Amino acid sequence: MQLNKIYNGDALDVLKTFPDECVDMVITSPPYWALRDYGAEGQLGLESTFQEYINKLCDIFDEVKRVLKKSGSCWVNLGDAYSGSGKGVGGIKSKSLLQIPSRFAIEMCNRGWILRNEIIWHKPNAMPQSVRDRFTVDFEKLFFFTKSKKYYFKQQKEQMKTNQVCGNSTRHHSRKVSLNKGLRKQDNVGRMDYTGFNDRYKPPKDLLRNKRCVWSVSTKPFKDAHFATFPKELIITPIKACCPTNGIVLDPFMGSGTTALVAKELGLNYIGIELNEEYIKMAEKRLAQMNIFEFI
Repeated sequence: MQLNKIYNGDALDVLKTFPDECVDMVITSPPYWALRDYGAEGQLGLESTFQEYINKLCDIFDEVKRVLKKSGSCWVNLGDAYSGSGKGVGGIKSKSLLQIPSRFAIEMCNRGWILRNEIIWHKPNAMPQSVRDRFTVDFEKLFFFTKSKKYYFKQQKEQMKTNQVCGNSTRHHSRKVSLNKGLRKQDNVGRMDYTGFNDRYKPPKDLLRNKRCVWSVSTKPFKDAHFATFPKELIITPIKACCPTNGIVLDPFMGSGTTALVAKELGLNYIGIELNEEYIKMAEKRLAQMNIFEFI
């Protein structure tokens, strides 16, 4: 197994050539079911049923589990689909959301993975949808799995907004406020009789909290590819949280190389697998043109 290389081939076949417990984390976005033809023989996503797709996908992640260190984690971004016209798909009525990400996550847990978080990737610039009998979908899911109960994780922080710091300052608790003379309201933060900040109080601008599970990240087109790539900003947080210094990040569906770019920008190593040779050329071109002084 060679570091900082993208292997050409089927993900399952290539993974079988890797040694046990050799990578620190995995982050990837597999081809979605029945979405597009990537022009590669044997590609994932063109199965006749979504059940077959989920089984094949989880077979690949069985092998991912083998090559992942006990301290490692696995992040998977997966989109959903709707049952088609006519009689529907797999016994599900037409027009119904198929719940492919949820079915995938359940099958992963059935196969021994621990599901730690379900991240909602909110897309502020989501494409409009012409459908008139349901709401526009503006999110996808990003699953955070681990192999063991104990694993490497560095908590990530996020900036709190003023309204998050103060809460609802107009809301009063049922208990009567009892403050010592001269005591500021904000000194009672966390008490049952707390009623909000004084008007003159300015919360610190650098107040942080543990990162939550809804991430608003805009999609960004990649001009050289006809398919959507996940944005770099989406995977920076998982990699910072779950890959130790000098660690190895694996992406078994490398596509145009976003995972490799972020790994290198963060001073880490990557290993990629990609079935389509043209996509490997795209990724290698992006890596060659990478600005090593780019600030994240």
